[in-house]
Amino acid sequence: MNERCAVKYFIFAFYLFLLASGCGAFGIQVDTQADEVEYYAVLMEGRKIGHAVHIRNVDAGIVKTTETLSMVIGRGAVSVSISTAETSIETTEGKPIGFEYTEDLGGMGGKKITGRLNEQGRCEVITLEMGIEKQKVIDWPEGAVMAEGLRLLEIEKGLKEGATYAARIFSPAMIDVVEGSVRVGPTTNIDLFGRILPLTKVDTSMNLQGVVFASTSYVDSELRAQKTVMPMMGMTLELIACDKAFALSENDIVDFLEKLLITSPVELEDVDSAESITYFLAPAGGKELSIPSTDNQTVKHTKDGKVIVTVKPVQGTAGAELPYKGDDPRVLGALKPAQYLQSDNEQIVSLADKAVGNTKDAAEAARKIENFVSEYITEKNLSVGYASAAEVAASRQGDCTEHAVLTAAICRASGIPSRVVSGIVHIEDFADRKNVFGGHAWTEAYIGGKWIGLDATRAPNGFGPGHITMAMGNGDPADFFSMASTLGYFKIEEITSKPAPPAAVNTK
Repeated sequence: MNERCAVKYFIFAFYLFLLASGCGAFGIQVDTQADEVEYYAVLMEGRKIGHAVHIRNVDAGIVKTTETLSMVIGRGAVSVSISTAETSIETTEGKPIGFEYTEDLGGMGGKKITGRLNEQGRCEVITLEMGIEKQKVIDWPEGAVMAEGLRLLEIEKGLKEGATYAARIFSPAMIDVVEGSVRVGPTTNIDLFGRILPLTKVDTSMNLQGVVFASTSYVDSELRAQKTVMPMMGMTLELIACDKAFALSENDIVDFLEKLLITSPVELEDVDSAESITYFLAPAGGKELSIPSTDNQTVKHTKDGKVIVTVKPVQGTAGAELPYKGDDPRVLGALKPAQYLQSDNEQIVSLADKAVGNTKDAAEAARKIENFVSEYITEKNLSVGYASAAEVAASRQGDCTEHAVLTAAICRASGIPSRVVSGIVHIEDFADRKNVFGGHAWTEAYIGGKWIGLDATRAPNGFGPGHITMAMGNGDPADFFSMASTLGYFKIEEITSKPAPPAAVNTK
C-alpha cells in the first residue's frame, strides 16, 4: 500500500459526493435565459481544500452544464492537486446528447472521456488515458438523466416537505448509472459563512452497485443548493456556496491520509509467518460493518455490533488442473475478459505465455504470475488514477491497483479464474507511522476449489494474514466504493495471532 492507493479511494468516493450534490440540486438555476455561474468552497473537516464552479449555458435549444472541481489534499508531507471537469450536453427538454469528462490527479496521470448518442440512441464512448485510446458503444440506460434532466425533475417535484422521488443519474466519470432517492425535509435557518438563510433540507441517497452514500443538501426557494454535507471515510465533506473571491482563495492543506490509516492496538512483528490473525473490529459513526467471509477469512458478528475477523490464508494445492475445467458458473465468470481485465488482449496473452511457460500446475503458475507482475511493473512511483490491465501492460507502471488488475488478467489469460480484491493491509512503517493498516488492493485466484490470495506488490511474501478483505470484483473502479464506504468507520480494538507450527514451511 502507498499514498497513491489511498488517494484513489478518496477520489472514487469523491465522485459520489459530487454526484450526490447534483441530486440535491447542486448549482441549479431556474432562469434559462442567461449564462449562469455559481462558485462553491469545498471543505473537509471544516477546512477549505478547494473550490467548485457551476456553469450553465443555453443556446439554440442546447443546454451545456459544466461542473469543475479543483482541490488540494495532503498525504503525509506531500500535497496532491486534483482537478476535474464534467460537461453534460442536453436538449432544453433534458434529453441527453453527449458528455465530456476530464481529470488530472496531480502526478498520477490524466484522463479524458467523451460520449455522444448516435442515431440509434446508443452512446459512443471514447476514453483517453496514458496516451491509450479506447472506444466502445453502450446502451443508454433507460430513464437515465444528466444535469438538465435532473434540474427539470427537481423543478417538477418541488420542495414540499415530505415529498420523495427517485432519479437515475448518469455519471460520465463512472460511465455508469447511480440510483438516487430524494426526500424533502423542513425549512430551517442555515449559517453559510456568516450568512443566515432559510433553506430547505433535502436528503439524498446514492446507490452505486449496492454501495450506498448519503448526503444532505440545503436549497433555496429557487432550487439552488447553498450547502451540501456528506460523511465519507470517517470525515465530513462540505460544498458551500460563496463568492468568487473566497472560492478561489488559498486552500488549507488537510492530511486526509492520517485519517485513513488505522492504528494497530499492538505491535505486530513478522506478520507473514503467522498461521492466522484474529482482528476485533469496532464500528464508529453509527456505521454497520459489512465485511465478507471468504476462503481466507471468517467473519463473526457480536451482539454489540462488533465484528471478529480471522484471517487464515489458504495455500495453493499442488496438482490442481491448468486450465480450469470445472462447471461452476460463478467461477467460469472469473475466467472471462472484463472491462478492466482484458484477458483476451494480445499483449496480455503474450505476457501470460512468458509468465507461465510450460507449467501445468495451477498453483505453481499462479505464483509465477505473481512474481512476474512484481518484476514487470518497473515504474512503481508513477501511477494513474486507475488503469486497466491492458494499459498497465503497455505502460509498465502503477501501484497496488495496477498490480492487482494485471495479475488477475494474466491469470485469466492462463486459464486460472481470478478476481480483484480491495481491503486493508498491515504496514510496519508508513508516513512516519508505525504498525498501521491502510487501504490496499490485491488478487485472488481460484485453485483446487479455493480462492488463493496473490499480492504482486508484496512479492515474494505475497498475500498473508495481515490482509483483511472488504470487497471483491472484476477490477472495476466501482468495486472500490464498497471499500470507501467502510474505511474510516471502524477501529481495531484487539488483535490476537496464532503462530505457524514449527514444521510449517512457507511455500511461497
